[in-house]
Amino acid sequence: MKTYSIFKYKKTGLALMSLLLVLGCQNDDADLQTAKYSNNPNVFIDSFSGGLEYAAFSGTDIFAFQVDNKVAYNNTSASMRFDVPNVNDPAGSYAGGAFFTKVGKDLTSYNALTFWAKSLQTATIGTVGFGLDLGENKYQASLTNLKLSTVWKKYIIPIPDPSKLKIEKGMFYISAGPDQNGNGFSFWVDEVKFEKLGTIALGEGSILNGVNKTETSFVGVKKTIDGLTSIFNLPNGINQAVSLSPAYFVFSSSNPSAATVDNLGKVTILAAGTAVITAKLGEATAKGSLTINSLGSFTHAPTPAQDAAKVLSIYSDKYTNASVEYFNGYWAPYQTTTSADFVVDGDNVLNYANFNFVGIQFSKPTVSVSNMSHLHLDLFMPNAITSGANFKVQVVDFGADGVFGGSDDTSSTVTFVGPTLVSQSWIGLNIPLSSLTGLLAKDHIGQIILSGTNITGFYADNIYFYDDGSVIPSVPVTAAPTPTTAASNVLSIFSDAYTNVAATNFNPSWGQSTVATQILIAGNNTLKYAGLNYQGIELGSAQNVSSKGFLHLDYYSSNSTSLKVYLISPGPVEKAYTISVPSIGGWKSIDIPLTAFSPVNLSNIIQLKFDGNGNIYLDNIYFKN
Repeated sequence: MKTYSIFKYKKTGLALMSLLLVLGCQNDDADLQTAKYSNNPNVFIDSFSGGLEYAAFSGTDIFAFQVDNKVAYNNTSASMRFDVPNVNDPAGSYAGGAFFTKVGKDLTSYNALTFWAKSLQTATIGTVGFGLDLGENKYQASLTNLKLSTVWKKYIIPIPDPSKLKIEKGMFYISAGPDQNGNGFSFWVDEVKFEKLGTIALGEGSILNGVNKTETSFVGVKKTIDGLTSIFNLPNGINQAVSLSPAYFVFSSSNPSAATVDNLGKVTILAAGTAVITAKLGEATAKGSLTINSLGSFTHAPTPAQDAAKVLSIYSDKYTNASVEYFNGYWAPYQTTTSADFVVDGDNVLNYANFNFVGIQFSKPTVSVSNMSHLHLDLFMPNAITSGANFKVQVVDFGADGVFGGSDDTSSTVTFVGPTLVSQSWIGLNIPLSSLTGLLAKDHIGQIILSGTNITGFYADNIYFYDDGSVIPSVPVTAAPTPTTAASNVLSIFSDAYTNVAATNFNPSWGQSTVATQILIAGNNTLKYAGLNYQGIELGSAQNVSSKGFLHLDYYSSNSTSLKVYLISPGPVEKAYTISVPSIGGWKSIDIPLTAFSPVNLSNIIQLKFDGNGNIYLDNIYFKN
């Protein structure tokens, strides 16, 4: 069952809470004095039963629920109305909440919760049930994907075991989202009460959706049995499936020394061996089982050593992970791969079985790895690697629009075979992104697809992109180094650290195609030459630098292969000095001896010029002793 976080109304400051109090959500003392626990079956019959309170679910439009005095079943005085918001409504993403009592009720004499409902249009309600009490939520039962029509219809939620509801506080809860087109709608619920119906027959209970599963596991793994349902035959002859909480079942293990299971269906692996987990609902054995083959102690994947600042993680406990939509898309009809992920000693591990291919998607948003050098994956293959086995890793970029599909998507695949592939040992794959030649862009990566031949299953951990230092970010993320030369020994052209030559023109019109701008990087003014062919700097006045020894500058480029700097004196007389690019490792500082610019007249410098290619960032251009 879906887990809900609860937003509980305060008794002050919210109009809706005040409305509920006026409509009868106060405690009814008479209700509590006649018996230790009231057996009043009513939840909402034209108004709320005594002691009932309401809490909206977190993320809902908290004003989506109201009491409606105009529309009601059988023309009675009132009903409950829910207004489901449209998709992306800033007020909330869905409608729903829990109706509960602070003092429990004795519901052991009833066998069903019933209600009438209708919708403004044909609609599907995600979940409706009882047993959600803002506490243990121990005895929940619910219907999922409930179909509503535009006419009033009675619905029945059978109670699996009424004897357990001796002090029940969760009277009713409901949750509904927009329709498949993203549109909101309104629906009404009325005459909500617990009843004793003599024509409800308990059918077959199920765990794990009635499937007999087998899983390989390890000491320390914990998991919870899910897929808990039961079938009831209703008075109208329909077989109704009800989702149940684990407290209705009695679980057992065939080998408690290998694996135990508690009364909430939580399984703990204790030792090597085989154990079969089953359950009973009442006196009948539930359909479905879990056979656990424990291999003993688990060998964890190596702990990643990459600097977190240089990692973009998809799946790892070591790093903060990107937002991932799913680790197994279950892409029908061709995919056979199933998932049985587990946690062992706090280590989350992906577990793929029946493997042919599987997709991991992270498209909301996509990620940019243009500043990364490698993709890393840790794999563990528990079964023998047979002849002809291979394992493929495909990386998909969604193109400039960042959306899957269309002509701008690109991808590339690398294939691994023996001896890289081994069994019973972790395999660390470090894939250079430069080897993914079919990947024409790396700014909107949205999928990693794993496929293979003759590989039945594997465990995966530590899936992340990283930079080994060989990739230079296209834009510097830090400012150029702060100069340390005393100002008295400097004649500055461009630097925030000194007083610069006044009236200097940093973008004279010399017919260049370079786009010259000044930008802030980490709060520091920086010259940017985009698409450099050549670019000049005209000093505000001629400068005598003959008493200085060096021209200093800081430069940064991720893609330039040619960069020269010139000093120019009247004539013009100019001389170039070649600078090594790209600036691997970040900003580079250089002190060029002024003697390198001979025959330029150092006592009458009027201009500087740069030429080359790519994008260049410059700072701290000054002459110094």
